[in-house]
Amino acid sequence: MSGATTSPARPTIGVLAVQGDVREHLAALGEAGARAVTVRRPSELEAVDALVIPGGESTTMDKLVRAFELYEPLRKRIADGMPAYGSCAGMIMLADRIADARPDQQTLGGIDMTVRRNAFGRQVDSFEEDIHFTGLASTVRAVFIRAPWVEETGDGVEVLARVEEGPAAGRIVAVRQGALLATSFHPEVSGDHRVHAEFVEIVRTHQ
Repeated sequence: MSGATTSPARPTIGVLAVQGDVREHLAALGEAGARAVTVRRPSELEAVDALVIPGGESTTMDKLVRAFELYEPLRKRIADGMPAYGSCAGMIMLADRIADARPDQQTLGGIDMTVRRNAFGRQVDSFEEDIHFTGLASTVRAVFIRAPWVEETGDGVEVLARVEEGPAAGRIVAVRQGALLATSFHPEVSGDHRVHAEFVEIVRTHQ
């Protein structure tokens, strides 16, 4: 159990602050009705109701959570049911399996899926697209930056969004399993905070 004492209406949600677009996630969570804080230490992790794992570089993030002595505490809290949302590299960190992992790369796990790193190509292949996201009334402007995609999911994983155009049409780019949410894209940079609002609601219902 977390040590957070905030009310269910305004949960405390941490943003893993070892790499990536931390500030943008903090702002989006605040707009979505949460109390957003940074997490760099195990004691800070214990004080939150839920966690966002931002984008970045997944192999570097894996090394950094170990350097900050966060790897085992993160795995334990996720396994114990803490809600978590991962975007881009955060999606990779929440995957049980990586299709093209480096030999020493590990994940935090939690979602029964296989992801492929940099599946859409290099930085120059980054793109934006309007996609339909289950539960949201209108399309989401999805920003993909050296993004992964989901190659396969287990029976307990709900597919929330897929690429709709181009050679990657049909590829899975958003999933949910219980209190865990993951997207290939970066909703924190689009100005549309509905995905964050969905996560905040997940946190509220799991408190």
